[in-house]
Amino acid sequence: MLDQSRRGPTNEGGYVVQLNREALIQAWRVMTTIRRFEERVQDEFSKGHIPGFVHLYAGQEASAVGVCTELGPHDYIASTHRGHGHSIAKGCDVTGMMAELFGKQDGLCAGKGGSMHIADLDRGMLGANGIVGGGPPLVVGAALTAKTLGTGTVAVSFTGDGGSNQGTTFEAMNLAVVLQLPAIFIFENNGYGEYTGASYAVGSRDIAGRAAGFGLPAVKVSGDDFFAVHEAAREAVERARAGGGPSVIEVDTCRFYGHHSGDAQLYRGKDEVKGLREDRDCLKHFRRRVTEAGLLDHAELDAVEAEVAGLIERAVAMAQAADIPAPEALLTDVYVSY
Repeated sequence: MLDQSRRGPTNEGGYVVQLNREALIQAWRVMTTIRRFEERVQDEFSKGHIPGFVHLYAGQEASAVGVCTELGPHDYIASTHRGHGHSIAKGCDVTGMMAELFGKQDGLCAGKGGSMHIADLDRGMLGANGIVGGGPPLVVGAALTAKTLGTGTVAVSFTGDGGSNQGTTFEAMNLAVVLQLPAIFIFENNGYGEYTGASYAVGSRDIAGRAAGFGLPAVKVSGDDFFAVHEAAREAVERARAGGGPSVIEVDTCRFYGHHSGDAQLYRGKDEVKGLREDRDCLKHFRRRVTEAGLLDHAELDAVEAEVAGLIERAVAMAQAADIPAPEALLTDVYVSY
């Protein structure tokens, strides 16, 4: 968990920015890493270097980092098919992730999982998940374990607006309330469940309000604002650790790429993405806020970006040079013996 102290100006939501200088730099580093990772993945996929499909997280960085900033190494998260950002925010090795996307044996899952199944249990990452609404039940299990063993840890699921409609998600929230589990359900509403607008597919048009009907605290925050996400996550995590049960946070966010890389995005309005990049870029908002408040300066932020660029370049070079899994590895890691 990042070291924190109360300092700095009130943010746009009226609450005190809590993170100290070191933690702010780390938050910027992780958000920038996610953005540059995704941009490079898009480039490598377009060149035919990455097999399968990739679903990019660019534009939603403040959600993953705002939440995971409050988590420790022993807390758990479960992700979606759009899981690169969550994985990086939870501390997964970027080089191992890139190798995994390239299908190489040095990957986090030995090149067998690919983009939609990145996992690292040692980092508390239960896995990206190709099953829509598959994460919340996993998190309920992890939270039940935490409560039963008294570990003081929490479990967080990241789910999209499409997954918010799934019965598995409803059952998971209900059980978390019944058992008063240290579970937190994050709904990243980026406006589209695959190609269908959330304004059409979510009957109430209010994911947080609908979730509140299960009997747990539920709030909606702007995913453009790292500090708003972080404050909501801090309250939810503190509540869960103190035995106060589960919470829901709906993050109003946006994605800069299509549902998957190569998606023509004919369902989006003309210049919609251009407008989002100009007006709703969470990295731009973060840079403006911390520099205007005098917490960090542009030179510090630029230096971090340069370091991240080098990291991504090395990760790609290592992935390209790595070996593919040996044929005899095909039948390993299929079943686990307990």
